[in-house]
Amino acid sequence: MDDSQTQAKLVSPCISVCQMDAEKGLCLGCYRTRREIAAWPGMSADEQSVLLNELRARRVAATGVRRRATRRTIQTG
Repeated sequence: MDDSQTQAKLVSPCISVCQMDAEKGLCLGCYRTRREIAAWPGMSADEQSVLLNELRARRVAATGVRRRATRRTIQTG
C-alpha cells in the first residue's frame, strides 16, 4: 500500500447496530451491504467518500430523514 492509500482513511460508518435486512440486504444501522462492509478497510479515501454519499441517500430513502447541514457545509456553502 502506498502513502496516499494509508494517509486519509475515513472513519467507518458503522454505528454498532449490526443487523441485516434480509429483504434488502442492507445493514439496518449503516445501510451497507455485506460486500461493502467487507471492502471498507481496503477502499481508498475517495472510494469511502463516494460510498458515504451513497449511504446518506439510502438512509434518506429508507427513513425520509435528512441530516441537518453541518457547520462546515454552512461556512463553505
